[in-house]
Amino acid sequence: MGIHIFQGHEPALKSSYINVVIDVIRAFTVTQYAFMKGAEGILLAGSVEEAFKLKQKNPDYLLAGEVGGLPISGFDFDNSPANVFKADLRNRYLIQKTTNGVTATLNSLDAEYVFVTGFSNARTTAEFIKNKLIGPAPDQLINIIASHPDGDDDLACAEYISGLLHGPRSCTGKEAADRIVNSAAAQKFFDEAKPQFNPEDIDLCIKERSSGFIMKVSYKDRIPMIERVSV
Repeated sequence: MGIHIFQGHEPALKSSYINVVIDVIRAFTVTQYAFMKGAEGILLAGSVEEAFKLKQKNPDYLLAGEVGGLPISGFDFDNSPANVFKADLRNRYLIQKTTNGVTATLNSLDAEYVFVTGFSNARTTAEFIKNKLIGPAPDQLINIIASHPDGDDDLACAEYISGLLHGPRSCTGKEAADRIVNSAAAQKFFDEAKPQFNPEDIDLCIKERSSGFIMKVSYKDRIPMIERVSV
């Protein structure tokens, strides 16, 4: 088994057994909380225009995401897990467009299994892969993609997952959480001059939750979609 960590939303990947795409602040923390609030599935859009086209075809679907970290006009949700956690999403589908996490996922589909996660669901994801998917074959390739091009938040989570899968652990859960809080990507959430960024989001991004599911990317009508899979 080979585990490789890549950084950025345009990774140069070979075909692999498993790809794990990470976006801690905040896309895949949002998806976890959306599923916790009852969402059925989350379609991935590569652009704002594509998101609106998917919405036209599926009027009942909800739009969620950001451009440059900021809300998108006409979207139902921004990229805040705190805001999503307040919503009732039972039996609803979402369409998600984000700068790093969604883009990286759409560039990481050439694998037998594709998973997405933030730090909050990282341990559950790693344990599922280790216990259910990793076998004795030495040629199993696992790519872990830290989607932020230069952010230590996603890289810390990637190193944490790598250690959980195959040790030795270069980054513990506490160390990863500390690195996330201290990362450049997190600092704007603590800046009173930027009220559009909610510090509660960071609290949710660094809290590990045993939610009982992992998030797997599959296809719905040829559109990549994140599905909740119970563990």
